[in-house]
Amino acid sequence: MNLTTAKKRIAIIGGGPSGLFMYKRLIESKATNFEIEIFERKDYLGAGMPYSSEGANVEHITNVSDNEIPIIFNSIEDWVKIAPKEILKRFNINEEKFNEYKVLPRLFFGEYLSAQFKLLKEAAENKGIKTNVHLNCVVEDIIDFPDSDRAAICLKGLPKTYFDQVIICIGHNWPKKYEGRIPKYFDSPYPPKKLLVKLHHPVGIMGSSLTAIDAIRTLARQNGKFEEEADGTYRYHLASEGFKVVMHSRSGLLPAIRFHLEDSHLGKEETLGKAEIKENMAENGGFLSLDFVFEKNFKEMFIKKDPAFYEQIKNMNLEEFVQAMMAFREKLEPFDLFKKEYEEAEKSIEKRKSIYWKEALAVLSFSMNYPAKYLSAEDMERLQKILMPLISIVIAFVPQSSCRELLALHDAGVLSIVAVGDDADLKPLETGGADYHYRLGEKKVTVHFDTFINCVGQPHLSFDDFPFKSLINNGTLSRAKLQFQSARRGKEEMKHNDLVTKQGNNYFLTVPGITINDYFQVVDEAGRVNKRIYMMAVPYIGGYNPDYSGIDFCEAASEAVLKCIF
Repeated sequence: MNLTTAKKRIAIIGGGPSGLFMYKRLIESKATNFEIEIFERKDYLGAGMPYSSEGANVEHITNVSDNEIPIIFNSIEDWVKIAPKEILKRFNINEEKFNEYKVLPRLFFGEYLSAQFKLLKEAAENKGIKTNVHLNCVVEDIIDFPDSDRAAICLKGLPKTYFDQVIICIGHNWPKKYEGRIPKYFDSPYPPKKLLVKLHHPVGIMGSSLTAIDAIRTLARQNGKFEEEADGTYRYHLASEGFKVVMHSRSGLLPAIRFHLEDSHLGKEETLGKAEIKENMAENGGFLSLDFVFEKNFKEMFIKKDPAFYEQIKNMNLEEFVQAMMAFREKLEPFDLFKKEYEEAEKSIEKRKSIYWKEALAVLSFSMNYPAKYLSAEDMERLQKILMPLISIVIAFVPQSSCRELLALHDAGVLSIVAVGDDADLKPLETGGADYHYRLGEKKVTVHFDTFINCVGQPHLSFDDFPFKSLINNGTLSRAKLQFQSARRGKEEMKHNDLVTKQGNNYFLTVPGITINDYFQVVDEAGRVNKRIYMMAVPYIGGYNPDYSGIDFCEAASEAVLKCIF
């Protein structure tokens, strides 16, 4: 084979949204001298877990609308004009009345994503780019061969297949710890068809995020029905006597509600530039300052956009700002606050006027992804313990229909929420369900639930959870770590924290997942960047990539990978 004319062989592992965006970037690049092979364990492309039956029933909806989603091949508004009539009929979508500002059934969005893959594949054929798709295909292992500058994919019972680049785009993964072994205990609410049950007792739920709302929407329909009254009020009529749902969260707060975004793509152009980051690192002992990011990528945005709010917060540091925002939320009863924010969000949508501080917080969350790996261990701890709890509440963007259902359930006496604090302890029981131990004021309580669902959302998975073991065993990957800026602080933490280690005179905090660089290439223990293996599998890079921005992440990460491949 003449290596100067040989086509580059690129493998994409996982055909969900991450794989779709990566495929889009490759097909739309100026290069054509490559072939692509896509390996997907399911029998369809595009939808991934959240937008397929693995993650949704008919009652589940997106928390973004067409105008907020980066265009893949065409927009949803354009696609519905050519979509199969059977799909539009199944989801009650009228192409003449399609509203790009409204959220959509998740399964319908999955159909759109699958169709985008098909349209991109046709575009690839027209450009002369060969694509081989392997469905119902489980990749058992990936092996890196540095000497031959190739990586191999291992499929059960088949010879190794070699590639120049392998892009790992596997998505959501909820490892089963107790489920299946302990009756009526669920490690996640997915796939939701397992929750199609009638229950005559209270159900315990850990978490109050969008994941918890998914479980509640399914359970509520199995045990009663929602009806809109003549006066416009929304009511829930209980059918299963004894059925209740109790949410538990550390703060006891419900997430914030979807409102009108002034910038539907969340200010991605306003994030810190690489030059600014390098300059700050040079001034800060080689570390990016979290306070600098907070000032530049959050507070300063209000000088022009919301001067009155800027005057309120201009002298606050990160801790003071979070404390002020959480104090406001905590002084109101959770469902009273939820109702108040629902009304505020309705006005925002009606007037097409943003609730700007929440939008800016979403921009800040997105902007943290690229530079998080340059934070000190101290600042990463601040980010995770102080800022992320506020961000996770405020930028959930709960859709209006979900809000109406939660409020109706609460009004019917079926839904409540409990603040359990940081020291709460959940004990799944061999006999079934779980006991929840927590404090109510000074008093310790234990509450038993015959049925319990862990709904904390996609966990950051550890280095040891990574499925392709040869990459671990051969030293291709390394554990993600951040250095302490203060050796004294690191030494103190090491006394009581197993995740802190010493290397030479420096101390390091091990954070979840795998070490990657700015281009999502994996990095080994010696700090060597791998030119063959790229990691876009969000659950396994949580230490260096703390924000789960879904489609936004797919768009940004795929662009970075493409720059590096070509």
